[in-house]
Amino acid sequence: MMETKGDPRGGLSEFMTETTGKGRYLLLISVHGLIRGENLELGRDPDTGGQTLYVVELARALAKRPDVARVDLMTRLVRDPSVSADYAEPIEEIGEGVRIVRIEAGPDAYLRKEDLWDHLDSFSDAAAIYLQETVGRMPDIIHSHYADAGYVGTRLSHRFGVPLMHTGHSLGRVKRLRLLASGLSNDEIEARYAMSRRVEAEEATLATAELVIASTRNEVVEQYGLYDCYHPAHMAVVPPGTDLMRFHAPDGTAIRPEDTGRVGRFLDDPAKPMILAIARADERKNLGALVVAYGENEALQERGNLVIAAGTREDIRQMEEGAANVLTELLYLVDTYDLYGKVAYPKTVVSVPEAYRLAATTGGVFVNPALTEPFGLTILEAAACGLPIVATNDGGPTDILANCENGLLVDPLDTAAIGEAIQTILEDKAMHARMRENGLVGVARHYSWDAHAESYMQRIKPIVGAAATPRPAVRRAKIYRDRAIFSDIDQSLLGDRESLAALSEVVAGNRRSTAFGIITGRPLDAALRAIRANKIPMPDILITALGTEIHYAPDLIADDWWARHIDHHWERKAIQRVLDELPGLELQPREFQSRYKISYYIDPQHAPCLEDIQALIYQGEFNVNMILSFGQYLDVTPARASKGLALRYAVEQLGIAFDNVLVAGGSGADEDMMRGNALAVVVANRHNEELSSLTDTTRIYFATREYAGGILEAIDHYDFFGR
Repeated sequence: MMETKGDPRGGLSEFMTETTGKGRYLLLISVHGLIRGENLELGRDPDTGGQTLYVVELARALAKRPDVARVDLMTRLVRDPSVSADYAEPIEEIGEGVRIVRIEAGPDAYLRKEDLWDHLDSFSDAAAIYLQETVGRMPDIIHSHYADAGYVGTRLSHRFGVPLMHTGHSLGRVKRLRLLASGLSNDEIEARYAMSRRVEAEEATLATAELVIASTRNEVVEQYGLYDCYHPAHMAVVPPGTDLMRFHAPDGTAIRPEDTGRVGRFLDDPAKPMILAIARADERKNLGALVVAYGENEALQERGNLVIAAGTREDIRQMEEGAANVLTELLYLVDTYDLYGKVAYPKTVVSVPEAYRLAATTGGVFVNPALTEPFGLTILEAAACGLPIVATNDGGPTDILANCENGLLVDPLDTAAIGEAIQTILEDKAMHARMRENGLVGVARHYSWDAHAESYMQRIKPIVGAAATPRPAVRRAKIYRDRAIFSDIDQSLLGDRESLAALSEVVAGNRRSTAFGIITGRPLDAALRAIRANKIPMPDILITALGTEIHYAPDLIADDWWARHIDHHWERKAIQRVLDELPGLELQPREFQSRYKISYYIDPQHAPCLEDIQALIYQGEFNVNMILSFGQYLDVTPARASKGLALRYAVEQLGIAFDNVLVAGGSGADEDMMRGNALAVVVANRHNEELSSLTDTTRIYFATREYAGGILEAIDHYDFFGR
């Protein structure tokens, strides 16, 4: 039996009086991490992130409502000298009508969430005893958070017939792709993260839950949609609340001197309106595009200062490679556009709320130019502090700006449009004032914790009181995603809008069984631009820049292991020095270059033949791949990088048999990815000369239709979905 400080029954008589009235008794379960009412140890380790703050704030917000009698937040009890004694208290009252209940399960020690799976049945049994003996009644709803709590909640729901609702926070299938991108193998992921147990628990939870709470529509479709037991009718979008006590408009209180000083020392005229961006130094945050947008717009430079807070740094040279590359690129761009005195990039920001308010006092704008943004918490925080918004038109910001009408959406790949949107808001004072007020009102109405709790209670009305009847887990006979389609963009997809639309429908209709990938010579930003402009389904994997870059959806996570792998003996500058001296070769513009790809225009009338160029490279003791496309483009990549090599690596990461992969191409750059055991199709509009050597290859189908129509033809030819 659980005990509390003071009363061994935990004030049961008072509690029973509260919970037998008209108000609801709500049980929240969040098993892992360290949860207490005050001074949450956010960021202490991977298990003490935003979820711990979210569940505490949610519990308090729900308990304040008159239609809620009591909220219990159930977590694991920890007796461990390495953590605070607070986590060993069985009961902690954290407000009127709300308490943290700590359940004993497994050893006393603090365990990472991956080590808790064997103890979740004990947690479930102890939780049941608590409900039966200490509370004396069942909750009206069980709300589980994350996969481990989903396992517990599912067992309690089945046992007592109480409706279950669930919030995933992060999902195993999505995390697996991220871990693969980091260079871990499937076996390493399983050993370290018990991923199969997590995914199976998530499937069972989705099969049981009457309601699943997500933050955005994008999360519903792109993440939960990956699961076999995903039921769209049981999904609800209820964005998390924003702490309006911390994030509020300037109230006349002086801004901290250390914040103004950290920014002001960069700027010639600190009084100008501030164009503020706050994001970690990550390629997906697209901060370089914001600097380009500012650098190419002289009117905008006259109108305001650009301030980029990209996390905390001591020495860029000591940072992780990805973050170091992003910050180095920012410094190069500032220098290229000669933006000294106009751009601030402080090494740290002491107080994020005060940074927002500092920008607001100058009449500034907040910008989120991310390539992809699942939610957009910084947008809400900035709006709550009185800043109009310019944000990416991808993901969560579309929901936020639709609700609040406090900013402009832009294509994150269109730097001119980003600059123009910022300039428009800064120059139109009436628009600025309107967006500022709309943001303040909209965040309070739609994104405060009170608003969240109101929406939450409305959502649970149809399921409270109804006995939970577990739905059968309707699972496909075959394993999750046992096949894949990979296609080039330019020769294979673009050219016939009607057949592309038909292929897109086929891809969308088979996403649960079939992964979809793009494999192209275009760099990432150009590939994304083509995907969005032509309404191509967002691929699960993007292989860009001729196989030198691999990114995983939905968050465009770069595969760092692949980058390290192909870097072997790659000497870009030395190779370029050799090639720049050759006649008939002209370096393509900067936007077509990348770290692991050197691209030239080649004039066959004046340039040496490809064999002679290759021999010259060998003489310099360089080992590279050279790809000639359409007789006029010459690309040089590391020896370990090509479309075919990247494809094989990506398919291996997905755990899909290579002979269950359909590959489509039409130019010489596609040849090595179509050879071998894959099911390949050469579309009818192919570049005949470059692919003539494939005509005798038995496993390659030559379609009679062009572009996407040829891929549809190959799907039928191979009986791809039925095989």
